[in-house]
Amino acid sequence: MDSLDRQLVHALYVDGRAPFSRIAHVLGVSDQTVARRYRRLHQAGAVRVLAQLDARRLGHVEWVIRLQCVPGSSGAVAQALAKRDDTHWVRLASGGTEVVCKVQADSEHNRDALLLDKLPATRPVTAISAHCVLHTFHGGPTGWQGVTSALTEQQATELAPPPVDPLDQQGPVDLDQDDRALLAELARDGRTAHAALAAATGWHETTVRRRIAALRASGALYFDVDVEDRLLGYTGAALLWVSVDPARLAAAGQALAQHAEVPFVAATSGPANLLASVLCSDVYALYDYLAERIGPLPGVRAIETAPIIRTVKRAGAVDRPRPRATH
Repeated sequence: MDSLDRQLVHALYVDGRAPFSRIAHVLGVSDQTVARRYRRLHQAGAVRVLAQLDARRLGHVEWVIRLQCVPGSSGAVAQALAKRDDTHWVRLASGGTEVVCKVQADSEHNRDALLLDKLPATRPVTAISAHCVLHTFHGGPTGWQGVTSALTEQQATELAPPPVDPLDQQGPVDLDQDDRALLAELARDGRTAHAALAAATGWHETTVRRRIAALRASGALYFDVDVEDRLLGYTGAALLWVSVDPARLAAAGQALAQHAEVPFVAATSGPANLLASVLCSDVYALYDYLAERIGPLPGVRAIETAPIIRTVKRAGAVDRPRPRATH
């Protein structure tokens, strides 16, 4: 990606539904240039804008699940998990025999069905460990610093959507079936036009605009940008399971959240109490990062490094063909 591509990606991180005309004005280029750049990146599978739901605002709970699989079977298990609507990302790690995914459970019943019934009954899976996400220090609605440094502060301010309304932060947000139909479309493509969303939901365009604005203002809905890591120059990806002294946990999580190499870091249940997703330029830079940035952090007792072999699902829902209309 060149500098204009990176500016476009940063602009989409600020507001994934910002009109191309507004982005073009801020970047000082033509509308056609922005539209052409985005179309090229989107068609290549390098950049996608996707609607995401904030688990905390909905009263949902997130889990990171580690699956040990028999050799040769992890790819099929990962593909099956990627097709689920409740998986946020799915990755192959540790030489390709481990599948790691993040799941958002909207109820105890659905959580138990997955963890106690479906996964244990999957023959290629030899071991399962589930880690509850207790607190997210960085990730979700917050932009990743690895691609959010291409714009100036003034440019980002000009593109910023209306802020989350503090008055809407009281209690969990309830979604009805109409909301879910709208969100399903936005999960396929967060930049779907209002007219197309109206046709898919049966709402008027004004209703679509108003509902999207209300869900964003409540903090329940945000727009994430799914970027192909390698196009940004990152080939040293890994998941780090970090064991930290409990008294130092918050400080360590906050420190990692400030690192440009870390798009996601959270406190979790389990033997390791801190999980971080790390992107470095290569494995040698990954070593330097571990030795020079994480190792010296106060309270860090141990680090388990799981290199990412392949990312099967980076963010959001997998595209599915829509059912054909019957007459």
